[in-house]
Amino acid sequence: MAAGDAAWDGRAMMIESMTRRRPAAGATGVTLAGRRVSLLDRARVYACGITPYDVTHLGHASTFVWVDTLSRVLRVLGVEPVVCRNVTDIDDVLDTAAQQAGVRYDHFAAFQQFRFEDDMAALNVRAPDHEPRAHSYVDPVIRLAGALAESGSAYVREGSVYFRGRAVLDRSGLAEAEALRLAREYGGRPDDQAKEDPFDVAVWQAAEPEHPAWDSPWGPGRPGWHAECVAMSLSVFGVGVDVHAGGADLRFPHHAYHAAMAEALTGVAPYARAWLHAGTVTVDGAKMAKSAGNLVLVKNLLAGHPAPVVRLMIVDRPWAQGWDYTPDLLDRAATRLESLHRAAGRPLEARESEIERLRRLLGTDLDVPAAIDLAVETGGSAARLLTAALGLS
Repeated sequence: MAAGDAAWDGRAMMIESMTRRRPAAGATGVTLAGRRVSLLDRARVYACGITPYDVTHLGHASTFVWVDTLSRVLRVLGVEPVVCRNVTDIDDVLDTAAQQAGVRYDHFAAFQQFRFEDDMAALNVRAPDHEPRAHSYVDPVIRLAGALAESGSAYVREGSVYFRGRAVLDRSGLAEAEALRLAREYGGRPDDQAKEDPFDVAVWQAAEPEHPAWDSPWGPGRPGWHAECVAMSLSVFGVGVDVHAGGADLRFPHHAYHAAMAEALTGVAPYARAWLHAGTVTVDGAKMAKSAGNLVLVKNLLAGHPAPVVRLMIVDRPWAQGWDYTPDLLDRAATRLESLHRAAGRPLEARESEIERLRRLLGTDLDVPAAIDLAVETGGSAARLLTAALGLS
């Protein structure tokens, strides 16, 4: 970082710290999707991270910019976020990509993770406090599988340990046909003949050719996807989290099974006090995906636009709302950011009531659009505070 950049970052952090105050009794917390989460001095935030098998696209960036925005808002509200963002570096898709590249899965994952973290830093997304990697949590997954089998929440069959998932379907509210479609799409193998029920999922998967394997009491194998996140989140935070964040497309099956396994293990429910499912980003109505050939790469966006413009394009909308990317959105974000910066340049000191309005807007479903409208209207220190608080400096 250049000296000038470091100096500005220091000033931005100082401005952000000015937004903090000693909260009134019982007043600290955020509302997400209508659920109030009252907080004391810390907030445990678990963010489902990447499977590092390809480059970072706008769909990834949207989720992690929203997680970063939540963290910054919590600091404005006087609460220190503790963020855990995992890396799923044991995954069948990753194995396939590594084989095609002709390298070991872990070497391939490490390289892709470096590229991802470089993109996040360029977007001014702060590094998480914890960044567990799945390959370091194989033993906790084995213990998880053993505990679930012992309690009857899972069973052993042909070297695998399967979690009983029929109740997860019932809790999801999805029609069975739709849930089966999603299970197949996300590698849940509902047609696996070893299972007692198509909605059971592997906590521990028996070894198969072309995949890494580790020893276990049931023979060689590897962790299941949902179980990896359970092991990592519980190892870092204990029995639950205040907010679990991730893309809306992970709601089922991944987040649903994660919560169910965690609750079955600990007996504590709900596992997450609130969920932040960031809206899906599409292009011409189709979900952004490599297979669809419609990826919008973060590095390409940043080559033509400043990071604050890209960030503002992402967050100047309801966080749960899906949206369709078009290049003109960047132009609108640039105009919006210019208005905010002009307002910040006015030599005015905001009244405490105006700062409180900003805090209330941000703390109520992360209402960034309304907060920006207020900051532009008020100008001066209110706009400066919001600019720093949203990472738009």
